[in-house]
Amino acid sequence: MNQTVRVIKEHTTDFADPLILKTGDLLMAERKKTDWPGWIWCTDKNGKGGWIPECYLKIEGNTGRMLRDYDATELTARPGDKLNVLDEESGWLWCLTEQGRKGWIPKENVELI
Repeated sequence: MNQTVRVIKEHTTDFADPLILKTGDLLMAERKKTDWPGWIWCTDKNGKGGWIPECYLKIEGNTGRMLRDYDATELTARPGDKLNVLDEESGWLWCLTEQGRKGWIPKENVELI
């Protein structure tokens, strides 16, 4: 993808300890109400929960199996911050900051530059 964007609306992460998963990991999958279609609430074997793009999962009943590696880290970003977009999924962007941190931010919080 490799686009550069500027943050226009502050975003603060709600999850200090995000899920970090590997291909094949099993999770409990639950469809919770969310403003973000395409995302599923999942809980790992240790009870840690987080949102995962539905397309990253194979879901059978209430069990999800990861189809690829995934990191649920969100970026805390302020207006004016520049980010390099590495991927996009269901209204969110996976970005790299100028300081070398990676994480998700809502697409609506940024503009192309």
